[in-house]
Amino acid sequence: MMTPQLFINYKLKSVAHLPWRMLTYKALNTFIDDIFAFVIKMPTMYRLGCLRDDVIFFIFLYQRYIYRVDPSRVNEFGFSQDMETKAKEKKLQVASQGAGAAAVGNGSAAAEEAEAEKSLEEKKKD
Repeated sequence: MMTPQLFINYKLKSVAHLPWRMLTYKALNTFIDDIFAFVIKMPTMYRLGCLRDDVIFFIFLYQRYIYRVDPSRVNEFGFSQDMETKAKEKKLQVASQGAGAAAVGNGSAAAEEAEAEKSLEEKKKD
């Protein structure tokens, strides 16, 4: 049952669609099967099946390691981690500009805003 997921992960080069809850469930299921296979007397074919499941689970873990989370990948809601980070930075920038304008006064607020825009453009170029 777990093998098709390995091919899906490989084709997408991502495990973003594989939540930790599901991976934890599979880990517990594999662990319990191993306990029963080696504590209780079972046929050899069942034990080999448990070994196969262990190998597949370790491939899952390896895929989880090599396919890191891509911050530019869009999720099912149409947002990416990059978009959320940029929105938070923009909110912080607007809040800091508002606080700076209130502290300094109306005359130099426009100058501070122009400086902030220039520094933001320089950061984008880097």
